[in-house]
This record gives sequence, C-alpha cells and structure tokens, in this order.
Amino acid sequence: MIVLSAWPAAAADSARPTRDAAEIGPLEMRAAPGQAPAGYRHTPPPRYPTVARERGLEGVVLLSVLVRPDGRVEEARVASSSGTSVLDDAALAAVRTWVFAPATRGGRPVESVVEVPVKFALKAP
Repeated sequence: MIVLSAWPAAAADSARPTRDAAEIGPLEMRAAPGQAPAGYRHTPPPRYPTVARERGLEGVVLLSVLVRPDGRVEEARVASSSGTSVLDDAALAAVRTWVFAPATRGGRPVESVVEVPVKFALKAP
C-alpha cells in the first residue's frame, strides 16, 4: 500500500481544546502498476454523534472506499470497526458524501480503492 501524507483539517478547532474531534488519517491506496494514487479533495469531517459523546465513546474506523473516475464515492464499507456501530455509521455517512482527487493511469482518471482511517476522540476539558 502507498501511504500519502495528506491530512485534511481536523474537526476540532485548535482554539477550543475541549471540543470533540473526528480526524481523518492518511489515505492508503491499493495501487496498480503505473497508477498515480487518489487523494483527498473535499472531505468534511464526520460529526461526532451526540450519543457517542455522552457515553464517552472513542475509536478508529477504517473504511474501504471505491472511488469512481470522477472522484465520487461508488461504495464504502467498514474494513475495521471502531467497536461501536454509532461511530462506524457516522464515518460511513460522511465519507459517502466526499469527493476525492481520482487515481490516474496514463494521465486518465481511473477507479480505485482507498482506505481511510477516521479517528473519533474526546478532548479533555
């Protein structure tokens, strides 16, 4: 797998350290030979579910995402659960709306599979 160093902005505002965060980690791609990897384009972070925040739930969800040649998500599934369905569902709902910079082969956009880690963490007051 190729690991890109793209880190979209975290949901947490650094000026407010008590805010909950859903952070998106580095994008990983199963790259075919001669293929330039996909990247992040428009990736608003997931909302931290209220019920998860109230229960103190945290975790990392690893999503496997099929990205179309136009950069839109064709399909997304949980590759590795956070252990909590409410966090998994929040990550899936957000990622399904994202737009990626598509992978390319020979300068032409192609379909690709990327793995996106989404970390949900509660910040201490």
